[in-house]
Amino acid sequence: MQSSVEVNNPLQLKSQKVSRFKLSQAGRKAALGYLFLSPFLILFIVFTVVPVVQSVYLSFTYYNMLQPAKWVGLSNYSVLFLEDDIFIKSLKNTFIFAVIAGPLSYCLSFLLAWIINTLRAKMLFSLAFYVPSITSGIALSIVWLYIFSGDRYGLLNNWMLSWGMISEPILWTTDPDTIMPVIIIVSLWMSMGTGFLVFLAGLQNVSPELYEAGSIDGISSRFQELWFITLPLMKPQLLFGAVNSIVAAFGVFDIAVAIAGMPSPNYAGHTIISHLFDYAFIRFELGYASSIAVFLFFLTFGLGRIVMKLLSSKEQ
Repeated sequence: MQSSVEVNNPLQLKSQKVSRFKLSQAGRKAALGYLFLSPFLILFIVFTVVPVVQSVYLSFTYYNMLQPAKWVGLSNYSVLFLEDDIFIKSLKNTFIFAVIAGPLSYCLSFLLAWIINTLRAKMLFSLAFYVPSITSGIALSIVWLYIFSGDRYGLLNNWMLSWGMISEPILWTTDPDTIMPVIIIVSLWMSMGTGFLVFLAGLQNVSPELYEAGSIDGISSRFQELWFITLPLMKPQLLFGAVNSIVAAFGVFDIAVAIAGMPSPNYAGHTIISHLFDYAFIRFELGYASSIAVFLFFLTFGLGRIVMKLLSSKEQ
């Protein structure tokens, strides 16, 4: 008898109706949110998730586009790491490029953004540094090929000969010893792109009142402001720039091909993407090319996770 009274309690019934209404309202809001996200989710799944999954599957097969994919297990990976000397060479070249150009590009982007943020004509200088990054690498390589031309009419050779620094022209783009430095220099010139703009936007979002408060607390130089105020407040931008630099460093391809050719002399400018392009679009061995792509994917993903651990904070 007591239980039936509790069930029929008007206050209890009203609270149950209110909770159901709140749940249904929350469900409607969630459904509306997924509805707005659906165009992006559909495109992301179709053009990113599905190709990645398919590439992982093809990496365990022999596939040449003319015949059905044939399952070969780990053969592609064993050949890749144990028998493919050109891949090891390209891996070494890519790591050399990434270790030098990646951090330099990251630091230069932030340093230039920090300096430009203090200037009056910051928009003009920002445009001047950003334009090379949106220019085609092939178009810019024409200018750089004139600078690094291997004859005595090349701009750099002509200048060094006239000043007596060298006795004969240097073959900048055909000598295996100088190919990688040239690629690094050109890549650094074109690296002031998205990361540079993100750093500049992050610097502009730091409140001037914080610098005033810092000066009251004893901060007396611009470098102290940078270390104690600016960098801690720019962790999201620094994280984005670091991940962007990693992806760009390990994805170098068009500049290397435009400068050194495909293949480059003694494979001195051969990168992982060049090796992937060779097997995918020249030899049409898509199974083997997929194994290279999967390796590069997990390599950049792992390095990105390490950087996220280093630069992200608990509050984020």
